[in-house]
Amino acid sequence: MTPLKWFLSFLKKYRGLIVLGLFMTTVIAALSIVNPYISGIIIDDVIQAGNYERLPGLVACLLLVTLVIGVLRFLYQVVFETASQGVLYDMRDTVYRKLLLEDFSFYNHKRTGDLMSRQTGDMEAIRHFVALIIYTIYQNVLLFIFALIMVFTVNTRLALMMLVVLPFTAVNTYMQATRVRPAFRKNRECFSSLNAFVQENISGNRVVKAFAKEDYEIGKFNVENDKFRDCQVRASRIWSKYVPNFEILSYALNVVLMLCGGYMVIQEQITLGDMVKVNGYLWMLNNPLRMAGWWVNDVQNFLASIEKIYATYSEEPKVLSPRIGGIHEKLRGSVEFKNVSYQADGADIVTDINFSVQPGQTVGIIGTTGSGKSTLMNLLCRFYDTTSGQVLIDGMDVRRHDLYNLRDNIGMAMQDVFLFSDTIEGNIAYGRPDCDFEAVHQAAVMADANHFIKELPDGYDTIVGERGVGLSGGQKQRISLARALLKDPAILILDDTTSAVDMETESYIQKQLKNIQQAKGCTVFVIAYRISSIKDADLILVMDQGRIIERGTHEELLRQGGYYASTFRNQYGEIPYDLLQERAADAASHTGSRNTAGPQTSVSFNSGAKLGMAAESKEWR
Repeated sequence: MTPLKWFLSFLKKYRGLIVLGLFMTTVIAALSIVNPYISGIIIDDVIQAGNYERLPGLVACLLLVTLVIGVLRFLYQVVFETASQGVLYDMRDTVYRKLLLEDFSFYNHKRTGDLMSRQTGDMEAIRHFVALIIYTIYQNVLLFIFALIMVFTVNTRLALMMLVVLPFTAVNTYMQATRVRPAFRKNRECFSSLNAFVQENISGNRVVKAFAKEDYEIGKFNVENDKFRDCQVRASRIWSKYVPNFEILSYALNVVLMLCGGYMVIQEQITLGDMVKVNGYLWMLNNPLRMAGWWVNDVQNFLASIEKIYATYSEEPKVLSPRIGGIHEKLRGSVEFKNVSYQADGADIVTDINFSVQPGQTVGIIGTTGSGKSTLMNLLCRFYDTTSGQVLIDGMDVRRHDLYNLRDNIGMAMQDVFLFSDTIEGNIAYGRPDCDFEAVHQAAVMADANHFIKELPDGYDTIVGERGVGLSGGQKQRISLARALLKDPAILILDDTTSAVDMETESYIQKQLKNIQQAKGCTVFVIAYRISSIKDADLILVMDQGRIIERGTHEELLRQGGYYASTFRNQYGEIPYDLLQERAADAASHTGSRNTAGPQTSVSFNSGAKLGMAAESKEWR
């Protein structure tokens, strides 16, 4: 489908209004030839011939035609404005719904400001085209044709002389349209870039102020603003070369009428009344020629906007819900990764991931920054599809699950906490907007958020700023956790959710999670950098460079003396002596060496196991 056909699919719904408006426009164009015709009769039959008794009737006819034209002009403007607002509403709604269906890959390569430009400036260009340009061009084409026909009825030679300007007008219009279209397309791109820059800096204004980079950002803004201005100037230079030509061609008609028409009156080839008639039709010939250049600009601006919007709309998401998806009211929560690998932009993100989790178990995931921890959860939620291998939930590949049902069974407190500009109650109840306040309150209690919420000026009715401005990092994390808990999910994902809370709060939250697991059998995945967040997990996965390098329980990983044990030492300073004794005994059973450790109760860790030395060389955060 072409962008124009896509646009016409929206216009089709309002074809009744469009046809009605064009019909009234046709009537107005037809009535517009009446007044000049009557004016010619008044000159010939009333003033020159002295038939003054006809004057009242002719004047009444002039007034009636003027009144009818005025009423119809008001009505068709209302009709076209109504149609334009309807088209704008439907198109904006359709594009927004499509944006919500796009996957993470789409948003990874799009800037928010660009998408906002599609929904604002480009949409407004389309509304302007429907509301004004359609009927304006149609009306002026009819006026030109009707006027030309009426001139032919007066005198054929005079009409042919006026037709001489039409080929020049057609050539001028074609040349302007050809050259101005790329300029308007570039103009829309620069506008989007400027809009994206402003949106990004307004959202990040706290960072700008924190680093005192106002002058730096003003300089960057001036660069973007200059680009947009230069695009506008280049476009104006193009059409400014052609618009004066239309003015000259329109005034050429005046010259033809004055010289040729005046000569014909003198030669008595036409009457003075005929001269007045043609002069009355002259504006109907002049106006289309004079405004042709501006209409070309409006049409090209419309075409550039519709192409930009359709290009965004036509991008299909890579992650699609199956036509016949497996729908379960409530998933059990078993999870299995089978030989899972994922690549993005040619780079390996995770490679050969294998593990399985039973319903009600807790899995801790730890590793270096960029090791692929969050990617595993993104694959589990099917924000991305695996490059190879399978992610199974309740024994079924996630690609066979209904996408909405799958994600509705997963509660996720994301690493990047996002809160809407809404009340705290509204943010917590986002996953279940129809729940009662008691459920919201209970979720806040479990997330240890109730006490600070009650201390806010309006409690749960407090409006939080955009992205949670006004709350601390720990407070936002607890609200995000409460939002995830309220869903009563089969699978709960906590992506570094307690990094900004104190140890006491973290301990309280962990106890609440255990209670939830015991009561409802919820499977929990915890991504963390702190050992304290995952040490009680049934299974701990240690990741590095997209691979699982260690797995086991807390005690088992300490005995292995690898990356996890090194991290434990960096955070706690020492490893319990009994665990070191067990590890030494295990090593002795394989090497035949004797354990020579002394009787101290704890010792500093000194790992020689694989990846241990490499792990110690990394800065852990």
